Amino acid sequence: MKNRPYPLYEHREFHTLKELVCRQAKEKAEQTAFFYSKGKETLIEKSYCTFKNEIDALGTYLLEQNHRNEKIAIIGENCYEWLLAFMAVVNSGNVAVAIDRELPADRILQLVQYADCKAVIYSLQYADVGGQISNEMTGLPMADFPSYLVKGQVSIDFGSTIFVSEQIEEDKPAAIFFTSGTTGESKGVVLSHKNLCFNVYSASKNVVLHGSTISVLPYHHSFGLVAGVLAVFHYGFPVFINQSLKRLLPEMSLAKPQNTFLVPLFVETFYRQIWDAAEKSGRDVLLKSLMKVSNILLKLGIDLRKKLFSSVHQVFGGCLECIVCGGAPLDEKYIKAFRSWGIMLLNGYGITECSPVVSVNRNHYWRDKSVGQVLCGCQVKIGEDGEVLVKGDNVMLGYYKNETGGFLQDGWYATGDLGYVDKDNFLFLTGRKKNLIILSNGENVSPEELEQEIIRDDAVAEAVVYDKAHVLTVQIYPRESYMGKQEYFEKLIQKINRKQPIYKRINQVILREREFEKSTTKKILRQMIQ
Repeated sequence: MKNRPYPLYEHREFHTLKELVCRQAKEKAEQTAFFYSKGKETLIEKSYCTFKNEIDALGTYLLEQNHRNEKIAIIGENCYEWLLAFMAVVNSGNVAVAIDRELPADRILQLVQYADCKAVIYSLQYADVGGQISNEMTGLPMADFPSYLVKGQVSIDFGSTIFVSEQIEEDKPAAIFFTSGTTGESKGVVLSHKNLCFNVYSASKNVVLHGSTISVLPYHHSFGLVAGVLAVFHYGFPVFINQSLKRLLPEMSLAKPQNTFLVPLFVETFYRQIWDAAEKSGRDVLLKSLMKVSNILLKLGIDLRKKLFSSVHQVFGGCLECIVCGGAPLDEKYIKAFRSWGIMLLNGYGITECSPVVSVNRNHYWRDKSVGQVLCGCQVKIGEDGEVLVKGDNVMLGYYKNETGGFLQDGWYATGDLGYVDKDNFLFLTGRKKNLIILSNGENVSPEELEQEIIRDDAVAEAVVYDKAHVLTVQIYPRESYMGKQEYFEKLIQKINRKQPIYKRINQVILREREFEKSTTKKILRQMIQ
C-alpha cells in the first residue's frame, strides 16, 4: 500500500451548478443519481435525467410564481426533495437559505427573517414550523411538490423556457449557510456558484471515489451538502440518502456504500461499537492480533483485510472502502485502526467560509496527524501568530448584511485556526485561536493539543481543558464503565503531565456525569463549561 506523491486526479471544470446538472443528465442520463428507502424494503431511484427534468419543472414553477431574485429558505430532514429544492432555487437565479432544522422554532423564524426570505420550502416533518413562518411569507410545502412539478412540466410542454434559459452568473450569491455559532450569534455565509463549483472540482482532484456513497451529514451544513452530495454527483456515482440516523446501520446494509462522508463523532462511535462488540463476544484479543498480522502482511504487499475483518465490514454493509472525515479534530488512532480493517479514513479540513473544504488527505498519499494536502488552486499561509490564512475562489463572498465588513486581509481569510504547513503542502492544525489559554507567565497553551492526548485513552468519551481561576483544569466525561473512577483519571493525567513542560501540566481533574452541551453540528459549547 503506497504512501507517496502522485499526480492529481483529472476532472473537467464547471462554473455553475446548472452546468453540472445539465452535463451529468446528458452523459449519464438513465444512470442512478440518488436512491433512498421508502418503508423497510422499497427503494426509490432517481436518474440524472429525472433529477434534471424535475429541477427544470420546479424551477419553472418558482419563476412563474414570481419568485425571482429572492432569498428562499429550505427547512427539512435530508431527503430527495431537499436537494431538488436547493437546485431549483439556485439554478433559477434565486438564493437558497439553508436552515438548521434542529434549532428551536423561534430561532428558525429569526434566521429566516434576518435573511430577508420571501418564501420558505419545508418538509412535512417541519410543517408546524413551516406553517408558522409562512404566515409572514409564501409557504411551499415539499408535500405539494408533485403538483408543482406537474404545473411546471405543463408550462415546459407548452413552450416555456423561463427556467432553462435563465442565465446564471457564477459570481453572484447562490446560497447562504449559517455558522454554528458556538461562541456567539450565527453568521450567514454567502457562497456563489463559483465558490461551490471550485470547491467540488478542487477537492475531487485530491480524492477519487470508486462507487456509491451513503449521505449522512445534514444538508444545511456545507460539508454535508458540498462534499457528501455535490462532489459525489460530480464523480457520477449514486448517492443513497439517509433520512434518519436511527436507520443508519440498517440502511448501510441496504445501500452497501463504498464511500461516506462523516464528522469525527460518527467515526468515534463506530470505533467504540466495534470494540464493544468484540469485547462482549470475547474476541477483542483476537481482533488486536489480527490487526498486527494484517499490518505486517500489508508491508509485504499482501492485503487480506477484507477476509480478516469481514465482521467489521458487515457493520457498514460489506462494501465500504473510504470515509472522508472533517468538521473537528480526529485522533490518528482512529485513522490507523480503520486502515488496519481495510477502510481508508481520509481526514480533511474545512470551514463554511471556504465553501467548505481547504485540505484533505489523498487516497494514496497521507499524513495521519495532518488534515491533508491543501487543495489545488487554494492557497494557505500561516500568520505571524500561527493562524491559518486562506486565499482562493473557495473563499466566500462575505457575511450576509456585512459583505464588505473587512473579513479579508489583502485577500486572505483568517480562519481562526492555528497550525502549520509542511514542505509537502500538508496542513497540520494545533488548535483554535479563540480557545488559546494565555497563562499569567505569558505562556500560551492550546487546549486541543492536550485534549487529543487525553481522549486517546479508551476510558475517555469527551474532554475539555480550560483555565479555571489560573489553574489548568480538565473536565472529563468518562465511558460508562469508568463513571466515577476519579483515581483512574488522576493517574491518567499524571502520566500525560510527565510528557509536558511544567506550564502545560494539568492541575485539576473534574469528572462529569453528563456529556458536554453541544451545538447542532455536535461541537462542544466551550462557553457553557465554566
